[in-house]
Amino acid sequence: MVIVWFKRDLRLLDHEPLLKAIKTGRKILLLYSFEPLWTKDNHYSQKHIDFIKQSLENLQQQLRPYNTKVFIVKSNIPDLFQKLNTIKKIDSVFSYQETGMKITYDRDKSVKGWCRNNKVIWTESVQNGVFRGIKNRKSWKNDWVSFINQDFDTPNMDAADFFTINEIDRLFATKFSAVSLKTSADKNMQQGGTSYAVKYLNSFLENRVKGYNAYYSQSNKSRLHSSRLSPYLAWGNISTRQVCQYAAGHKNAKNNKRNLSSFLSRMRWQAHFIQKFEMEGEMEFKSINKGFHELKKERKPEFQEAWREGRTGIPIIDAAMRCLNTTGFVNFRLRAMLASFFTHLLWQPWQDCTAHLAQNFLDFEPGIHFPQLNMQSGETGVNTIRIYNPVKNSKMYDSDGVFIKKWVPELANLPVAYIHEPWKIPKMELIFLGFCLGRDYPDPIIDIDKMRKFASDTLYARKKQFMVKQESLRIIGKHTLPGRPVWDQHD
Repeated sequence: MVIVWFKRDLRLLDHEPLLKAIKTGRKILLLYSFEPLWTKDNHYSQKHIDFIKQSLENLQQQLRPYNTKVFIVKSNIPDLFQKLNTIKKIDSVFSYQETGMKITYDRDKSVKGWCRNNKVIWTESVQNGVFRGIKNRKSWKNDWVSFINQDFDTPNMDAADFFTINEIDRLFATKFSAVSLKTSADKNMQQGGTSYAVKYLNSFLENRVKGYNAYYSQSNKSRLHSSRLSPYLAWGNISTRQVCQYAAGHKNAKNNKRNLSSFLSRMRWQAHFIQKFEMEGEMEFKSINKGFHELKKERKPEFQEAWREGRTGIPIIDAAMRCLNTTGFVNFRLRAMLASFFTHLLWQPWQDCTAHLAQNFLDFEPGIHFPQLNMQSGETGVNTIRIYNPVKNSKMYDSDGVFIKKWVPELANLPVAYIHEPWKIPKMELIFLGFCLGRDYPDPIIDIDKMRKFASDTLYARKKQFMVKQESLRIIGKHTLPGRPVWDQHD
């Protein structure tokens, strides 16, 4: 038999491993495993598992007309392949390359060794224009554009020799524990699956895109006018190529050219960061710029806990965190601000915020997550150091306080003039409002202006050091896209 091993590619269309498996003419087993190596890792959460289960349930529905299904188990892959191979000889395995964390990279090395020892051919396909083994970015942009513009074939499912549902149950299911795909209903969370991905894509291109540029950074309105496709891309319910080609076909739509151009630019931006992580996976643990490795920050558990729970006393930070914890989504500016607040104003090591953010980003994508935290913490030596002023951003992007009032309801009755900085409410006004800072809402845990200056002075001083400068030159040579100024690489 041959195996199509699903990972972050939970779809049937634009799926090269599936196409290649069908072309072999051999019996095909479609396989997914909730591998303990990552389900037990603290970067993953029930949010992700539920989204994956919903995606798999959607796949099962699409496969029923072909009398087959994805065989779903809980097992680490080398052990799973070994057991399957004793039931039915595995000839080949087809999957996508995965730009994941070290745990999945090490897993892949083990799988490669198992395949070599058991004379199994493992064929990996390029995922979303991220290329393995390249040394620099000189031709990457052109290669990515070429990949995105390639035609993709629709798999001839009727011609495929899939294991039938009964065969799967008889040959395999009796040897493994069943995995339930039931999930609890949560109206706050986006639902997984290709069907939902298509609905979000259509509603965005047909209507919501009109406010894309205007509201992209707005704390509240961005929830409607962002594409909201990121979880479907992260878990492969739809491919980057599908989205880009479909969106490009709408570029002639009246009044939407600039919005669509911005959206397509960000699609390449996404792949750019994943490619960076593919080339330098060490940034999962350490800053990409070695000159920052000696930067020490005293860990303060009480600060970190207040940040995670949304009770720092800074309304926009607390609103963003509570919204993220509940819905799995906040816009890019709020994500950057949460990371900046943690690393700059709380002066905590960025490594300590990776797990909580990853758990709550429904669209957790390692290739974006770790490079972004490197960048937002100001520890690349190349990008502009951005130390977000949360109050300024709050007034600019939630001027009427709608977002804050929704997610920090204890502030809902405050006048808009005070909602961004409740610590500045005059004492007499507090009495009239019946509001007590420290009782009804926390006092700020830090002095924003003092900590912004401290962080800025410290980081800019380090940026001038010889090691940081040398590393910056190395990073520019390896990761900068030709024709773009260095300071624009974050866009």
